[in-house]
Amino acid sequence: MNEEMVIQGRRLHRTDIDSIRWLIQENPSWNRTRISKEICKLWDWKRPNGQLKDIACRSMLRKLQDLGLLTLPKPLHAGHYQRKIREVPHSTEPVRDSLSAIRPIRLVETHSRPDRDNLFCHLLQSYHYLGLQATFVGENIRYLAYDAYNRPLGCLLFGSAAWKTGSRDAYIGWDVRTRERNLPLLTNNTRFLILPWVQVKCLASHLLSLSLRQLNQDWENRYGHTISLVETFVDTTRFRGTCYRAANWIHVGQTTGRSRQDRNRNMKVPVKDIYLYPLRSDFRKKLCAA
Repeated sequence: MNEEMVIQGRRLHRTDIDSIRWLIQENPSWNRTRISKEICKLWDWKRPNGQLKDIACRSMLRKLQDLGLLTLPKPLHAGHYQRKIREVPHSTEPVRDSLSAIRPIRLVETHSRPDRDNLFCHLLQSYHYLGLQATFVGENIRYLAYDAYNRPLGCLLFGSAAWKTGSRDAYIGWDVRTRERNLPLLTNNTRFLILPWVQVKCLASHLLSLSLRQLNQDWENRYGHTISLVETFVDTTRFRGTCYRAANWIHVGQTTGRSRQDRNRNMKVPVKDIYLYPLRSDFRKKLCAA
């Protein structure tokens, strides 16, 4: 391996890999969860609220194994870290009212509400063109939108920010080390869905505005820190990004049409527009702080 690499937002040296191998070798009875928690304790790898980042650590370990740098014990259950998405009955009655007729609209944060979270996952898996990844790795906030009559309208998912994006990083003023240090202060609106039977003018921009008003408080309640900037990537072959512009997001450039999984640089993916939304006026000062 190279003398150092960055995986899961963590800079790893050769000695770090050696210490993980030694930990696995000396404790053959430990499962993957125990290994990840012990690594987090040794490295003091925690969220600002003091919780161990063992899920991120397990993702890092799997990536190291995929690179052939270590061998993990077999998982206790095949796909045990994946979330099973259950089918949830729901109404598909058309909603074609004006925005004023269905207000107030509320966003329900679903993490601590299993029934709402199951519905959230089912709706995204069923109706979003990208579906829903079976795992939520890293910090994330999930919202279900309801109208005044308690009818579900859509879903918003905010998760881990992209590791490296030229236009975004230039807009912020990041160098490599500062980005590595402060990336957790960003979040990515990775999924946004208006349910297909909901046709309400200006609803999409309204939901974006609502989410940004409560996102920081919800993030701090769950993870012990706030967010300074939100990003999203809009597939230009499918969408024009109208709702983001209407909600005052800032268009800062486009992606290069390369995937981060493309190690040989020959995989083409759709070009995406990059939009940013600052959640504080001094976001650059916060994001570039030592």
